[in-house]
Amino acid sequence: MYRVAICEDEEQQRELVKRILVGLSVKTNTEFEIELFPSGEDLISHYERGEAPFHILILDVEMGGMNGIQAAHRLRSRKHFDEQIIFLTSYPEYMVESFDVITFQYLIKPVAPQLLEEKILKLCDYFQAQDKKFMVIKSGYEEVVLRHDDIIGIEAAKSLTVKSKLNVITTTGIYETRGIIAEYASALRDSHFLHIHRSIIINLLHVHKFAGGSVLMSGGQEFPIGRSKIKEVKDFYTKFMIMKGSSYDSL
Repeated sequence: MYRVAICEDEEQQRELVKRILVGLSVKTNTEFEIELFPSGEDLISHYERGEAPFHILILDVEMGGMNGIQAAHRLRSRKHFDEQIIFLTSYPEYMVESFDVITFQYLIKPVAPQLLEEKILKLCDYFQAQDKKFMVIKSGYEEVVLRHDDIIGIEAAKSLTVKSKLNVITTTGIYETRGIIAEYASALRDSHFLHIHRSIIINLLHVHKFAGGSVLMSGGQEFPIGRSKIKEVKDFYTKFMIMKGSSYDSL
């Protein structure tokens, strides 16, 4: 289910966009929870009251009082970066201003239903992909949700009292859990993680540099690389960096 805010000061336009989303929901069996806001001020008040945030914001640029771009600036200044924004406008010259608030799409009115549907479905695909970038571990008596990008490495730890103990090292701290390192390596192999030693997995995003038979990580950790894996690890990392650079070039 995706939460969508439609912020538009013309009721007819609000209802038009809502109908497009309802029709898309029926055609694709995608559930949308839609809320309508007649002004930028009303949208900001929603957030200031601490109510549930949205996945997608569809904002009209030209509104009386606080316009769509101003409302987006207010939200981004409050550290709301997860919301994906689609701007609607009759004036394409506003497009440059919208770049400052990390905009997903800029659509010119009157909005073609098929085009809006296409953009919304792309965002749904994006959110589904994001959902796969988290890991839940049991640490102590709690379940902890960790972003893959925040994990520096996972290390099997020797313990006389805890069987199959693992240390999950993150940018904010170390979490103790239980598990088999090979199973984690298999589950994370498509998420820029690499099994560099029988007891260690690293996140390639956090590699600082290689030093002989070890790798230095962004958090200051130094992990040994298995002797038989040194060439494989360095070759894999080189390919990873090439692919990472290519993905940025294509943006």
